[in-house]
Amino acid sequence: MVTNIRTRLLGQDVSFPVEESRLAYWLVVMRLIVGWWFLHAGLDKFLAWPFDASWFVGGAAAQTTLGPILVLFSDGILLSFTNVMVPLGQTLIGLGLIVGALTRLAAFFGAFLMTFFYFVNGETGGWSHGVVTGDLLGLLIFAMIATLGAGRVLGLDAYLARTEFVKEHPRLRHFIG
Repeated sequence: MVTNIRTRLLGQDVSFPVEESRLAYWLVVMRLIVGWWFLHAGLDKFLAWPFDASWFVGGAAAQTTLGPILVLFSDGILLSFTNVMVPLGQTLIGLGLIVGALTRLAAFFGAFLMTFFYFVNGETGGWSHGVVTGDLLGLLIFAMIATLGAGRVLGLDAYLARTEFVKEHPRLRHFIG
């Protein structure tokens, strides 16, 4: 089925056809690629255990815009928490995207992590060739996955949305998709 998109762009009426099956397959491909990217990043950190984020939260981040927040996590119990949560979070985000379960929630936390990576990496030299970096593109892909409900296409979210539990608790629909 082909859907005609009609909108206004920069004051101009714009219309273009979108074949839904192509968009659906594209969403699945993007979800799987980004899921593998994060699953791989998380598992790499677990396989090279112990993971130490102090170089990032205490070192690289200290002189950046986000430094006052991230430096709080540079030692003690908050560093220990960060050392576990970064690889665990990346692994769970990757798994969630690959199987299409709680996709919006996974994409939200992926975008959350990418925001930190974008600003810290950018302000420490990553923006030397411009502000469009791989971290920014990752953040935008997470936003696309969450916005377009990529988990409902060949993912467990399509099943979860039909369960009685989700029907009885409609606010849960905000986490799946």
